[in-house]
Amino acid sequence: MAVLLADVGGTNARVALARNGIIDTDSITRYRGEDYDSFDRVVQTYLAEQDDPRLTAVCVAVAGPVSGGRAELTNRDWDFSEERLAKLTDADHVRLINDLTALGYATNRLDEDGVSLLRAAPAHRSRNGQALVVGAGTGFNVCGVRHLPGGAISCQEAEEGHTSLPANIYARLLDQVGASAMPGFFSTEELFAGRGLARLHEALHDVKVERAEAISNAAMQGDAASEETYRLFTELFGLLLRELALRFMPVEGMYLAGSVARSFAHRTEQLESAFLAEPYMRHIPENTPLLLIRDDMAALHGCLAAIS
Repeated sequence: MAVLLADVGGTNARVALARNGIIDTDSITRYRGEDYDSFDRVVQTYLAEQDDPRLTAVCVAVAGPVSGGRAELTNRDWDFSEERLAKLTDADHVRLINDLTALGYATNRLDEDGVSLLRAAPAHRSRNGQALVVGAGTGFNVCGVRHLPGGAISCQEAEEGHTSLPANIYARLLDQVGASAMPGFFSTEELFAGRGLARLHEALHDVKVERAEAISNAAMQGDAASEETYRLFTELFGLLLRELALRFMPVEGMYLAGSVARSFAHRTEQLESAFLAEPYMRHIPENTPLLLIRDDMAALHGCLAAIS
């Protein structure tokens, strides 16, 4: 008997099997989304490659909103249905969850190799059982996490990426790029996902780049324009984390995840400076540790926790 787990984004789908509460690392397989017309086809391919194991449960993390047992990817023409997956796999239990929700479930399963500390908080701080996952990569979203008695956790769904920019961030950005560029930053995701970093660089320096990673790499190699872009981007991201700290009060920890978030690992001083820049209610961010999720299997671990 096995549990089918999947972490599905717009570019890749990672699929695995778990048995007896442990993920079989040899079973982990990555599929490129562009090679398949649906996720159902990915599942059929994977199960055939795994000699059609008997499944007791299926849990799929999707990079898009989940409602009523259905979901759609935000940047690929794939749709998902718990009912359809149940028929396809003959599993007894099927659950679709948002990919950030999966990371929320994973937070109490990550070991020291899977998560690193970016900023410590006082050990004597008051604890409230609340944490937050902040995902910044191809998209942007958050997941509030509540630690419950007995080691269980509860995760909250959100669509933070589609909220408007906070007023202080909007004002700082307007001062730097001017009014003509502002329509491109109409939401939190449009600034803080990878495409936002690329768009910010173009607005500042009139240089268009295809991938945000190029700016990060150029900055590390000493390119002055890229470094200027990244310093402003880091400042704005730190200001956003401060707003999220007050909104969710995650004094158990704020976990950053995703390719954009990982790029701040070498800029912790800049990030912390903006995070603590506002004196009003400063004690809340001061008491909030910042961590970075490094484990590429984190969402799969979260799926296993969610279905269990």
